[in-house]
Amino acid sequence: MSYNFIARAQRVLDIEVQAIEQLAQYLNQDFTAACELMFACNGRVIVIGMGKSGHIGNKIAATLASTGTPSFFVHPGEASHGDLGMITRDDVVLLISNSGETGEVISIIPVLKRIGAKMVAMSGNPSSSLARLSDVHICIAVEQEACSLGLAPTASTTATLAMGDAIAVALLEARGFTADDFALSHPGGSLGKRLLLMLKDIMHSGDALPIVTEQCTIKDALIEMSAKGLGMTTVVDAKQQLVGLFTDGDLRRILEQRVDIHSGVISQVMTKNCTTATENMLAAEALNIMEQKRINGLIIINEQNQPIGALNMQDLLKAGVL
Repeated sequence: MSYNFIARAQRVLDIEVQAIEQLAQYLNQDFTAACELMFACNGRVIVIGMGKSGHIGNKIAATLASTGTPSFFVHPGEASHGDLGMITRDDVVLLISNSGETGEVISIIPVLKRIGAKMVAMSGNPSSSLARLSDVHICIAVEQEACSLGLAPTASTTATLAMGDAIAVALLEARGFTADDFALSHPGGSLGKRLLLMLKDIMHSGDALPIVTEQCTIKDALIEMSAKGLGMTTVVDAKQQLVGLFTDGDLRRILEQRVDIHSGVISQVMTKNCTTATENMLAAEALNIMEQKRINGLIIINEQNQPIGALNMQDLLKAGVL
């Protein structure tokens, strides 16, 4: 028997899209009050939820933490067995329960009140015990679950996650959180590398920097290029200031012109006014420059216009920037 999986999946997506669209009606004064509590919080935003709400809560806590709002998740079952010691009066506790009557969540509210922590509830029932006992309630009600049985949390968890994202991003923008701030909490990922890595971290310098004087022969420049393996060499004057660059591309051009590499001087065939950068430039910015100018190598200079480093596309690729 053939079953139309696509039609059933489309129904699920339609229901969940509708659930998210209907969330806009709950962006009211309660939402603002909840954000203001979290924004003014001197401690952490502690997220608590049971079952599927707990899984969603874990993700919301992670999103908050990575976007400028210090946060972590506490399981309500573990909270009753010691983990409540993680919570202080300076914290704001975000309690999640679709029904608003989850026993494990409701049971810890008296302790939270005694601690003095502010409480923000997220539930699908504004008249629930959770809503009534909390300082602020954000409604996340949905008309129906995407599950055909109406039992498995589907549209409700999607709505909860979307509302959590709305809170996190609203707080991010209120704090003036920047891409650089985001990178500080993601140093190990490709995004962190793009936002934090500077040229001084990956450039070839010291003895690894290919460098010749402007009086040397093309042959000597080729020997230096081969020894350093960057497909290029810097060319300097008597003051060690950069006057040009010679690359594999330049070599191909002079070979077509039948230039004598044994007697020819490098200053006659080098590329003058080459593109340069400084050591504190972000690697991602250098990548943009190289792509725009369609060049494979970049020279890093100091304030005296002296070459102190070099890199190519391969270096950016190895560093995870490309």
